[in-house]
This record gives sequence, C-alpha cells and structure tokens, in this order.
Amino acid sequence: MEVVETSHLQPPHVLRDLHITTQQVTETRSISVAPVVHGVRNRAGGASLGFLTTLVDVNCALVALIAADPDWTATADLALHGAGSLTVGPAVAESRLLRAGRTIIVVSVDVFDGRGIDPLAGDDGVVDEALVATSLVPVARGLATFARIPRGASSASGSFNPRDAVGQRRLLSTANGVPVAGLAERIGLRVLDSPQGAVELPVTDYVRNSFGAINGGVLAMILEGAAEAAVPDAVATDLQVHYLAQARNGPARTATDVLRRGADHAVCRVEVVDAGDDDACLALATVTLQRVADEQAR
Repeated sequence: MEVVETSHLQPPHVLRDLHITTQQVTETRSISVAPVVHGVRNRAGGASLGFLTTLVDVNCALVALIAADPDWTATADLALHGAGSLTVGPAVAESRLLRAGRTIIVVSVDVFDGRGIDPLAGDDGVVDEALVATSLVPVARGLATFARIPRGASSASGSFNPRDAVGQRRLLSTANGVPVAGLAERIGLRVLDSPQGAVELPVTDYVRNSFGAINGGVLAMILEGAAEAAVPDAVATDLQVHYLAQARNGPARTATDVLRRGADHAVCRVEVVDAGDDDACLALATVTLQRVADEQAR
C-alpha cells in the first residue's frame, strides 16, 4: 500500500518527529500508530501523557474534520484517562465518531500498548482487525470535542481535503528518523524558578499548528510539565483540558495549584496563559498524577 507523506507541516516540526502513521479506515474511524522511543517516555519508563495526548489529538482530528466538512475544526476539550502504563509500544490510538452536531463534533478514542505488534504493518493496506480486537493491551480511554470553525481559519485547508484521506495510510515523519531527545527539550519547555509548577514555552515554528498558534498536543506537554514540576515524585496519568484560546505571541506560561495530595497520587489544576498577550487564558486543565518509587524514577 502506498503511504502518503503529510506535507502541510514543514520540517522540523514536533508532530513529524513523533513519526505517526495514520490510516483513515472509514469516514468515522481512524487508527494511528507511533513508536515509543526513549525521548517520549516519562520518569517511570512509560509513554508520557503529553506524547499520548498528542497522538490522540492527531488521531481524532481527521475523524472530526471529515464530519465537519466543508467546515474546519479546532480542538475544544480533550479528556484522556489512563488505565495502565504503556511500556513496550508501539502506541496505538483508535478513534470513532460519536456525534456530529451543528457546532461541535465529538470523537471517542481508545489507546493501546501494541506490545510489539503494529496493526498497520502490512503492505496490503488492510488493518489487522484480529490484532486490534484481541492482541493490543488497553491503556487509556478518552473523549475529544471539536468546535466547527470557518475553513479558511487553517492554513492547511487550501491544500488538504479530509475526505481524500479515507482509505489512505498517511505518515508524519522526518528524513532523519525519530529523535532521541526528550519531548520537553525538543519543544523548548523551561521550568521557572518560581512559583512551584510554573513552566514556560516560546511560540516557535516547531510547535505551531495550522492556525499559527501552539499545537494542542504541545499544550498537553506543557500541562504535563507543569504538573510534574509541582509534584516531582509523580508522573501525569490523566488529563482533562479545556482549550480556550490560541497562543500566538508567547511565551505560554503556567500556574499550578495542587488540589489534592494523597499517599499514591496527586491532583493539580493548571492554567496556561499567553504572557505576551496580557496573560490571556489559553487553557485550563485538571491533571492527575501517580507517585512513582525511587527505583522507577531512576
């Protein structure tokens, strides 16, 4: 099967560096696969929440775009709840359309640990449904809501027709393969000295979306980084984020409140603002973290 190179994201770009392959199985169902390399793992050794959320956002977006046609979409809310650690890989996300309304599109998603199995590995273009149904290990479940917006709002809309992707296998990649550097380092995330749980990210071409602002998955990486800076002995596992505005000026900056500290977990509220735009609120999120043993953190 011919694999189509996704072209509207010019390299270098964080999404290309994740080496995501997506097959639009039908208009209402999509499967995406990405390798779980060292650079996308958290301090406990599993796939990081920011990486998984980015994969989910990419996976759900095509389903939403097809449902919204001829309009375009922007991610409004995204929830991802972990059921286990994704330790082996590849990471597999499967999304399905739940509702296509006048103003919003709702898509469900399941995330699996492939445990060495890639359901898109075949050259015949056929998804190995038996593998999807019986061999992949469920690790998370989520829900994404997309707002319908004018098609012209996205720079990608002029060169990409979402319906053309049905039946295609598409690849986001770089010529140099998957980088080994950690995600936080790649995107330029910086932990501030004060206050606790504050991180900052400049708006660069490497992290921009087709609206010219910070990509929604990258915002999830920021949220993860802020929560883990506030609770350094834990890793983020669950996320509920409301996207409120686009970060165009930057830097994006966070403020974190630890709402609950338990023996084995913590819950944080994280706000992201555009420090270059009068602290306009970009996103609000609740992040749940699980504490890790010292030997896991090493």
